[in-house]
Parts: sequence; C-alpha cells; structure tokens
Amino acid sequence: MSAAPKVDAALWRTAFVLVLGTFMATLDSTIVSVGVEVLAERFDAAVTDVQWVSTAYLLAVVAAVPASGWLANRFGGRRTWLAAVVVFVLASVLCALAWSLPSLVAFRVLQGLAGGLLPPTGQALLARAAGRERIGRVLAVVSVVPLLSPVLGPLVGGSVLAVADWPWLFAVNVPIGAVAVLLALRAVPAAPPAATRTPFDARGALLLSPGLAVLVFGLTGLEGGTPPVVSAGSIAVGAAMLVGFVVHGLRTTRTPLVDPRLFARPPFGVAALALVLLGASVFGTMFLLPLYLQGAGGLTAWETGLLLAPQGVGAAVAAIAINRAVVTAPPRTLVLTGIVLVAVGTAPFTQLHHDLPDVAVALSLLVRGAGAAMIGAPVMNIVYSRIEPAHLPGAASALNLLNTLGGSLGTAALAVVLQARLDTRGPDASAAFADTFWWVLALAVVAALGATRLPRPEAPGRARIPNEPTTASASRNPSEKDPADA
Repeated sequence: MSAAPKVDAALWRTAFVLVLGTFMATLDSTIVSVGVEVLAERFDAAVTDVQWVSTAYLLAVVAAVPASGWLANRFGGRRTWLAAVVVFVLASVLCALAWSLPSLVAFRVLQGLAGGLLPPTGQALLARAAGRERIGRVLAVVSVVPLLSPVLGPLVGGSVLAVADWPWLFAVNVPIGAVAVLLALRAVPAAPPAATRTPFDARGALLLSPGLAVLVFGLTGLEGGTPPVVSAGSIAVGAAMLVGFVVHGLRTTRTPLVDPRLFARPPFGVAALALVLLGASVFGTMFLLPLYLQGAGGLTAWETGLLLAPQGVGAAVAAIAINRAVVTAPPRTLVLTGIVLVAVGTAPFTQLHHDLPDVAVALSLLVRGAGAAMIGAPVMNIVYSRIEPAHLPGAASALNLLNTLGGSLGTAALAVVLQARLDTRGPDASAAFADTFWWVLALAVVAALGATRLPRPEAPGRARIPNEPTTASASRNPSEKDPADA
C-alpha cells in the first residue's frame, strides 16, 4: 500500500486560516449556553425567552447552509468565505451592543446566516487546495474542530463571564475574525467562480431552507416552552415543505439547490447517513450530559465544562493518530472502529442511575471523542476525493447540511425522549437520563449497519470512476468546464 502523501507548510497554513472560520461558527452555537441566566437578568426576561438567543442562531445556520454551494460557484469560494467572516464579525459587534432581547435575537439570526456559510465554504476551499491525494490527511486534523465546539463553548463562555460582562460572549469573535481575514488574503488561494453560471434555485430555496428551519423549530419546541399545537403544526409544515423540495428537485430541469438524487448514489448515501448519526450522537450527548451534570450531578457550569473536556482531548489525539491512516487504511475499517469506540464510550451513560463516578464519565468521553474523530474525516475523504474541483462547493454544502441537520434533529429528538422519561420516572432524574442514553447507543448501532456499506480498500487518490455521478451539477451540467482547467 502506497505511503501517505506529504502535506507541506503552505497547505497547513491554509487549513489553519480556514478552520478559524469554522471555529467561530461552531463555538457560537454553544458559547451562550452558560450565559442564559445572566441574559435573563440583564434583559428582565424569562429563561424560556432567552433560549431564543441560541435557537435563533441554530435555525439561521440550518437555513443558510444549503445556499453555500451556489454562492461559492457564483462569486468564488474565497470571496464568499471572506464576506461571511466579515458579516459574522459585524453581527457579533451588533450582538454585543444589543439594547433589548428582541434586538439580540435579530442580530443572532444575522450571525447565524453568516456562520452557516463558513464550514461548507471553508471545506470546499480546503479540498480544492489539497487535491484528492492530500485532502484526507488535512481533514483528519481540521474535522476535530466541530467536535471541540460543544466542549469549548461552555468553557470559553464560563471563562468570559468570570472576568467580564455578557457582551464579551460575542465580542470575543472580533479579534479572531480580523486575524482570519488578514491571513486569508495571503494564505488562502483564490477560487474563481464557476465557468458556467447556473441560475439560483429560488423555488428550491423557498422550500428547503425555511422547511428545515420550521421543522427544527417544531422539534425543538416539543421539549417545552412552545404550545404542543404550534410544535406539531411546525413539524407538519416543515415536513411538507421538504417533501415539496424533493419533488421539485426531481422534476426541475435546472440545477437544484441540493440534488435529492445525490443521496441515492454510493458512497454518498452511506456517507450521509454516517454524518447525520455522528452529528446526532455528538451534539445529542453534549446536550444531555451538561443537563445531567448541572442538575442531578450538582456541578457548576465551569466544573461541567472541565469534566466534558476529555472528549476534545480524545478527538485531538485520534486526529493525530489517524493523520496518515485516513488515506492509506480502508475507510470502512476506520469508520467502523470509530463507531465501536463511540458505542463503548456511550454504554456507561446508560448506567447513570447507579451514581457513575466522574472518572468513569471522563474516560467514557475520552473514548467517545477518539471514536468520533475516526468517523468524520474518513467519511468526508471518501466524498471529497471523488469530487471534481468544480463541484466541491455543492458537495460541501450537502455534507455540512446533513451534519448540521443531524446535530439539530438529534438534539431535539433526544430532548423529547428525555422529557417523556422524566414524566415517567418522576423524581428519579438519573434513571430518565440513563434511559435516554440507550437511544444514543441505538444511533451508534444504526450507524454501524450503514458503515458496512462503505467502499472497500482502494488506491489513494483514485480518479473518479468513468460515468460515476458526482454531484447535482455533474449530473445536470455534463458539459460544464472546471474553472481550474479553463
């Protein structure tokens, strides 16, 4: 088996700059979680109302991701990424200057719209810069960032509030964003717009993005704070809009925002399932554990953040360990190993009602973090190494949409399960959390079954199989030239 290709310093610099954008966007999804009570006191609002500061950001991210591929093709990848960083930083400043809760929520929507563009656009730029043979090694490192955000968010938020007032939860993005913009102008290669400009799929955008946001809103509302009839109606409307988008995507003669046929093509369909379940498992666990540790566990927000930190350590160690293996070892072997580790790390949480020691929690999270890192990078490498440069933005948009959606829907679904178990268990909250973690374990089992369909070993950097479909653009625009070849 051939050796892993060398990654030079220039590519690592590019990866570092692009990952700053992903770091900001993913960190802001959790950094506010420890400041809910502070914001409630500052704006004299109920905690349920303040939760919209987080919910609005999440919904905006979900709504923005589908459009990232078209924007990158229309205006160029680096230009789109830089614009998203600038808007994100400006929105962060506005959040810090918010004078009321409604204004803060509105600015968080703007921040989320920009933040939703950063991970997929950054991944597409990185995949283009790395090429098929090196993208796996680079992804093995940078894909750890989304796994760290659920851990670092509460830690950073708690640290900020320990020494400063709430506006600094958002102002902390300003120096990071400024450095990212300055470095990107020198370290990130320009990615020209697509040679053939396709019209924006307005009908698809009106169905897909709002449909996803409405569906996530309805599922999130099931955990409390929203009348059941509103939640049920939102779920029905969101699902209907998504069905409408699928029908539209199958019938339109133009390039849809996301091609539904893409998910039926191997290995994209299996890779999509793995990313959805990975997002649901990682973010679902990071939703459940803090609630348990700060509730039944009696820990403070800072203590909870420290106890969750081993997941990030495990992910970082595994990323270094598989840096070379991700392009030389069979992807199915890595992914299945990662899923097994996630399952092993989840199993102890099904015994929370037996007073699980903090050491056992930390060790379990360490194992889970290592397993999660062994899933994301190989799965994305499978897809990106088979995609032509011109179609990278569309593929990155679809992959990030699934990962984001998995985290959103998984968290919402587990919240519903938890509430049902709390109603059944009564005062025994630990048992309710333990019951809910059985569902997290079930996600790992389903993911393992899907991962058995991943490709068998093949030579690194394999060219695309003749007549093998790639993305929506490839299937609908076979004559489109790659800008790199123009």
